[in-house]
Amino acid sequence: MNEPAVRNEPVKKREIFGWCCFDFANSAFTTVIITVVYAVYFQQVVAGGASWANAAWGWTLSLSQCVVILLSPIIGTIADVKASKKLFLMISTIVCSTATCLLFFVGQGEVAFAIGLVAIANIAFSMSENICSGFLPEISTPETAGKISGYGWSFGYFGGLLSLILALLIFKSGEGRAPWTFLMTGVFFMTAALPTLLLLRERAIPQPLPAGKNLLAGSFREIRGSLGALTSGGPLGKFFVALTLFTAGLASVVAYASIYATKVVGMEQTEIIGLFVVLQLAGVAGAYGFGFLQDSKGPKLALILSLLLWITVCVWGSMCRTKLEFYIIGAMAGVAMGSLQSAGRAVVATFTPEGKSGEYFGYWGFFTKLAAVIGPPVFGMAATFFGERTAIFVNAVFFIAGLVVLLPLAIDRRKSITTSAGA
Repeated sequence: MNEPAVRNEPVKKREIFGWCCFDFANSAFTTVIITVVYAVYFQQVVAGGASWANAAWGWTLSLSQCVVILLSPIIGTIADVKASKKLFLMISTIVCSTATCLLFFVGQGEVAFAIGLVAIANIAFSMSENICSGFLPEISTPETAGKISGYGWSFGYFGGLLSLILALLIFKSGEGRAPWTFLMTGVFFMTAALPTLLLLRERAIPQPLPAGKNLLAGSFREIRGSLGALTSGGPLGKFFVALTLFTAGLASVVAYASIYATKVVGMEQTEIIGLFVVLQLAGVAGAYGFGFLQDSKGPKLALILSLLLWITVCVWGSMCRTKLEFYIIGAMAGVAMGSLQSAGRAVVATFTPEGKSGEYFGYWGFFTKLAAVIGPPVFGMAATFFGERTAIFVNAVFFIAGLVVLLPLAIDRRKSITTSAGA
């Protein structure tokens, strides 16, 4: 298979705006469905408050990510070779939006129906996130990747904030209105993603297959070569290990934050929405501010500060006794979440070989989704057997382990990543 290539075309501001709009769009799904509203609705209404609901929710998210792990590198490589990232982005967006809207029809006790729709929506969401992130190396340079990634995450938190405000208005309109928030979320995602689908350009050039070769076999050959490089003990592979560890902790917080706020802190649904409004605003500051820090000082400092914040959030959260404390912890988590996600994505964009953005962000998706397979079930089982406070305390171990792996790495934002030992 020929080396993929991209068109060397100038990037317009409207294209960067269009790319950022996808973070704005898909944040409604993670905020309303995965984190704030449906996680609690599933436990209290669909599962009827059953003791196994925590574990069922965690395993649903985990197993759906197993599918993404298997598909991401293959879809990413095919998208590079066929220059079809935008087509895959459109399909995954439609599937996620539709499955989310269908959650409107799930009633009490219909656990299998709910799990199926959440799994389908989460698979499509995760695939779309990987594919859209694959455009970042094409619209940025090593000097601007952190800033542009930060713009995207900032847009994302505004999208999450707007979806929360709409959800709050729906809740305040009367009792039993929760299902309407799921319909709103699906429509929000599809509508807000339209600027991305209209403005973002496909710069990859389709590559002809060698005689006698098929697309799937060629894709697997490309994947084997790249995976060989990543698993040979080199520093980029080590960064992906750190990414997997700290993202596992992050995925657990996203999956169980509203459940923790309800069961441990005693917050009502409207108070939880208010908490996440604070978190979204703090996330904007974290993504935007740390994006500039990364471009000026390099990504390592931004990542270290983010991980230290997360360790503090987990330890303090396990001891928190008042709602006011939890609001402060939520603000800290928002800053840490925005900076950690933005910096991690920008690092991968900086070190992606030209013409392989789909494939390498397929690997980014592979490792971040592997983290989602690990984190939520660990939290869910720990919460089931030892309680939520113990679970959030144990969750700090993921961030500590990620920090330990990260510390020996000297990351240069100009396409070079080495360890302090020169590996």
